[in-house]
Amino acid sequence: MSTESAPKWRRLEPDARKEQIFDCAAELFGQRPYAEVSTSDIAAEAGVARGLINHYFGTKRELYLAVIRRALTVPHFAVEILPEGTLEQRVDAAVGWFLDMVSRQENLWLAAIAPEGIGRDLTVEQILEEADRESADRVLEAVGIAADDPCHSELNALVRAYGGMVKAAGREWLVRGALTREQVHALLSKSLLTLVSDVFEEIRKA
Repeated sequence: MSTESAPKWRRLEPDARKEQIFDCAAELFGQRPYAEVSTSDIAAEAGVARGLINHYFGTKRELYLAVIRRALTVPHFAVEILPEGTLEQRVDAAVGWFLDMVSRQENLWLAAIAPEGIGRDLTVEQILEEADRESADRVLEAVGIAADDPCHSELNALVRAYGGMVKAAGREWLVRGALTREQVHALLSKSLLTLVSDVFEEIRKA
C-alpha cells in the first residue's frame, strides 16, 4: 500500500499523530473561515477522536493560534539550508525559499496575515508580533548579523517594517494577480539587498 493510500487511522507515534492533526487543521483553516471549521471537522479529517485534539492542543482557538504562529514564523532550518555564497546569492535563495513556502500553503498564509473570525484580541496580536520578530531574527541570521550586534534591535525593527511590504506584495500576487511570482521575487530580493547593504549602514552611523 502506498503512503498516499494509507488510512489516516493507522497507528502512529504520539508526535506523528499530533503533527498529523496539526497538518489537517492547517489545511481546513486555510480552506474555510475559522467559524466554519469545528473540532469535529478536524478530527474527521485526521481520522482521530475529537478528544485527542483537546488532549494535544486544548481548544479549537488554541489550535488555530498554533497554526497561525507556525504559518508566519520562519524556522531555523530555513537559514541552515541556504547556500554558501555572496550576500546577493543568499538573499535570492532566502526569498525563493519563502515564496515556495507561501505557494505550498497559500490559503493558510493569507488567512494568517489577516486572521478573521477569531477576533483581534491581545493574544492574537501578541502571536503576530512574536512571529514577525522571530522571523526578522532569522532574516538577520541569514544575512550574517549576529544576535549580539549592538544595533540588533534597530535592525530587527527595520526587517519587521520590510515584512509589511512582504505581506502586501504577497497579496498583490496571490489575491489580486497584479504581480507575478517572478516580479515579487525581484521586488523582495532587491529591496532586502538594499536594506542590508545600504540602510543598515546608515542606521549604524546614526
